[in-house]
Amino acid sequence: MWTSCSAAAPSSRTERRPRTSTIDGGHVFELAPEEQAIVDVVAEFVDEQVRPVVRDLEHADTYPEALIGQMKRLGVYGLLVPEEHGGSDVSAPCFALVTEQLARGWMSLAGAMGGHSVVAFLLREFGTDEQRRRYLPAMATGELRATMALTEPGGGSDLQAMRTRARADGDSYVIDGVKTWISNARRAGLIALLCKTDPTADPPHKGVSVLLVEEGHEVSKDLPKLGYKGVESCEVVFDAVRVPRSGVLGGAEGAGFAQMMRGLEVGRIQVAARALGVGQAAFDDALAYAQQRESFGVPIWRHQSISNYLADMATSLRAARLLTLDAADRLQSGRRADMEAGMAKLFASETAMKVAMDALRIHGGYGYSTEFDVERYFRDAPLMIVGEGTNEIQRNVIARQLIARDRGSDAG
Repeated sequence: MWTSCSAAAPSSRTERRPRTSTIDGGHVFELAPEEQAIVDVVAEFVDEQVRPVVRDLEHADTYPEALIGQMKRLGVYGLLVPEEHGGSDVSAPCFALVTEQLARGWMSLAGAMGGHSVVAFLLREFGTDEQRRRYLPAMATGELRATMALTEPGGGSDLQAMRTRARADGDSYVIDGVKTWISNARRAGLIALLCKTDPTADPPHKGVSVLLVEEGHEVSKDLPKLGYKGVESCEVVFDAVRVPRSGVLGGAEGAGFAQMMRGLEVGRIQVAARALGVGQAAFDDALAYAQQRESFGVPIWRHQSISNYLADMATSLRAARLLTLDAADRLQSGRRADMEAGMAKLFASETAMKVAMDALRIHGGYGYSTEFDVERYFRDAPLMIVGEGTNEIQRNVIARQLIARDRGSDAG
């Protein structure tokens, strides 16, 4: 575990902000030494413990209990938890780079801590003192794992059209509704639920709250998936589930939509970083294969068509990493980062999909074989295009912020 690293970290989050540096050896931001050590530890974990076993686990669609256990011991689940509650409280760029390393080994591992980290951020930024004390220490160790529930079967990315309701009843709320595509739903002991506490509010987002749900809900089914194996994605039913009034994030109704939109800035940076990890793994495999495989008497990288693929793949990944770290740095500064996070998620996910496809092309027939990892990258990459708000939605977010900022407002 990197306890010594986090213990040595300065107390001020601003002091730990990474410094931009000359691009060299793939590093586009220079992390503080203690944060770089965390990234290095996770990279070593991926190389030594994840990559040797991931193919068998993924093909069997087996929950990676041993790997998750090691992630807990390393401190991965406490990356965004304040030190006073037992976490590491790393910078947003460090969090992104750790996520990339996990996804480089297996995208599902990054997914296993993604929603949990968003909930930790929400509690850190908006939770009451009691909510922080109640949840964050156990979340830091992974003893308590959290997830968020936004998407509904008929709503998709249109969150304001949600039908899940929480009706006030004495000192409780009574929740009715259905959420879908909820990752880690069977293993989460805490759900940050986005729902309507005032369906008559005008505008509608003023009637939305985040409720912290610990029990009473039912996981009705697991959803079969093309990729993202090992970690469950579920439909969750809330049928007259009671939550105490103290379960409203921040203690006051009506702030949930704004709270979750801020949380989704973290989520979209995390998804962009996942895409980077998948894309980097695909590129690494393609680069190695292009040097080993020969045709017409030379390694295939010497053929211009293959070398062009490699050059474009590396260039796109470098650009995607810059966008992702730029968005993370803006989030770290406390500024609104929805446009930057949307740009990073959009570009990184599209890059991962193209890099995976080009890696498959470079491998030829072997790229289509389940004996090589390339086919897994090709199945995992699309999730980042449609997850955490589809890329079509990201373009809408980007366009609205372009207009708002052109008019001198960050309000959008």
